[in-house]
Amino acid sequence: MASFTIYPAIDMRGDKCVRLLQGDYNKETVYGDSPVAMAEQFAAQGAEWIHMVDLDGAKEGRRVNDRFVIEAARRFPVNVQVGGGIRTEDDVAYYLERGVARVILGSAAIADPPFVKEMLKKYGRRIAIGIDARDGFVATDGWVQTSNVKAEELGRMLAEAGAETFIFTDIATDGTLSGPNIAAAVRLAEATGKEVIASGGVRSLDDLRALREYAGQGIGGAIVGKALYTNQFTLAEALKAVNER
Repeated sequence: MASFTIYPAIDMRGDKCVRLLQGDYNKETVYGDSPVAMAEQFAAQGAEWIHMVDLDGAKEGRRVNDRFVIEAARRFPVNVQVGGGIRTEDDVAYYLERGVARVILGSAAIADPPFVKEMLKKYGRRIAIGIDARDGFVATDGWVQTSNVKAEELGRMLAEAGAETFIFTDIATDGTLSGPNIAAAVRLAEATGKEVIASGGVRSLDDLRALREYAGQGIGGAIVGKALYTNQFTLAEALKAVNER
């Protein structure tokens, strides 16, 4: 059976763990004072990967909460992937040289395709492409802007350039606990022929089981945030649910 990975999410803003509703910086809930302590909890519960996002960085276009990412990657026996505020090769190298397993390039994929292609060529599987879509079109810059590029078009172009992993977020469902947009994630996997990690809307173990059903069609995992923070289920329960035979 194709593998399916759960990625507990730590979104960082102002040194804290937060969740935004549909990416709106004005609709923030704080769930913890320490991103590193949260990473430690997830590692203790059996996480193989942790998904960390520098929300301040995404908005400002530079690294802001990087020290928490580096500390988590160094201290705990987990793979850390990070997105937000990564715009230059220096940013990419900074993280990869300090123990981070994978760097996510999002807005740069629209703003600077040659740069993203160069990073894919140089770092291969250690680069993931974050595609965040609003009504099927790619959103950028901390989701403040929406482009006129379709998610599948961008995905195909970057798959041809060497991308192996995509992280697909449906903004309409993100932080809403309304269920993931499985169809859109599967469309991206079919368009690219690559692994897609689904993000946004997961609210129950059944949502995770439903996503796992598409593991053979390219859905390689799910990012889970608000459902964990609001105690819909524990990370340990999520890991058990997707590993049931």
